[in-house]
Amino acid sequence: MQAETVPQTTNELDKTLNTFATLQDQLVEMGESLVRALPNMAIALAILLVTWIVAKFAIRIADRITGKTEMRPSLKNLIDTLVKLAIWIFGLMIALTVVMPGLTPASLIAGLGIGAVAIGFAFQDIFENFLAGVLIMLREKMRIGDVIECDGITGKVEHITLRETYVRKLSGEVTLVPNSMLFKNPVEILTDEIERRHEILAGVSYDTDLDQAADVILKAVESVDGVLTKKGIDVFACEFNSSSVDFRVRWWAGSKPRDMHESRDKVIRAIKRALDDAGIEIPFPYVTHTFKEAVPLGSES
Repeated sequence: MQAETVPQTTNELDKTLNTFATLQDQLVEMGESLVRALPNMAIALAILLVTWIVAKFAIRIADRITGKTEMRPSLKNLIDTLVKLAIWIFGLMIALTVVMPGLTPASLIAGLGIGAVAIGFAFQDIFENFLAGVLIMLREKMRIGDVIECDGITGKVEHITLRETYVRKLSGEVTLVPNSMLFKNPVEILTDEIERRHEILAGVSYDTDLDQAADVILKAVESVDGVLTKKGIDVFACEFNSSSVDFRVRWWAGSKPRDMHESRDKVIRAIKRALDDAGIEIPFPYVTHTFKEAVPLGSES
C-alpha cells in the first residue's frame, strides 16, 4: 500500500511544478512582448496627441470659415462635429496599425464594418438619436433660440448636439430632449415668425347692443401699444354663454411668450376700461332661486 502511494504523490508534484513552469514561461514571454511593444505604444500615444492638436486647430479653422457665412448655428455645430470625428477616426486607425503591425488599413476597415453592424444592434437608440441629430441640424426650421413645444415640453432651444437637444423651459429648468423624440413627433415652433396672432374671449350682458359693444372693443384693442393694427383686428360674436354673449377678439403682436403675456394683459385692461366707460356690463354668472309657496295641510278642504 505504501509503495503505491509514494509514486502517485511524486507524479502529482511533478505535474504541479510543470504547471508553474509553464505559467512562468508565459508571464516572461508576455513581459518581453510588452517591452518590445513599448516603443510602438509610445509612438501610438504621440499619434493620439498629434491627432488631438490637429482636431483642435481644424475646428478653429472651420469656425473661421463658417463664421464668414450666414450659416445657422446648428449647422456650424454639425460641421465642427464631423470634422472632429473624421480626424479622430483617421488618427485612431494610424495608432492601431502602429501598435499592431500585422493590422492593415483594409482589414481594419473591414473589421470596423462588421463591428459597426454589431454595435448598431446593441446601441440602436443611440444611433437613432445620432442620425436624428444630424437631420435636425441640416433642416432650416427649429433654430437655436426658437421657442418650441413638443410632447408637453415648452421652452427655448439653447443647444443642439448629435445626441440630444437642450430646451430651457419658461420656468428656468433645462430639459435634455432626445433628438429622436423631436424628429418623430410634431414640433410647434412658436417663434418661427416675429409676430403671431393672439386671442381672448370677452363677454357682455344679454341686454347690450352687440354692434355698439363690438365697436367699443375694436377701438380699445386698436389703442393698445404693440398691437399690429395693419394686420387686422377681429371681433366676432361667437357664443351664447350662460350669462353673457361672448366675443372672440383676435389681434397680432410679438411671438415670444413674454410678448404674448404682455399683449394679452394690455388688451384685457383696455377692453375692461372701455366697456366700463361705455356703461356696458361685463356679467358674472347669475343664479336665480325660485321659491314655491307652501300650502298648509288641511287647507284643501
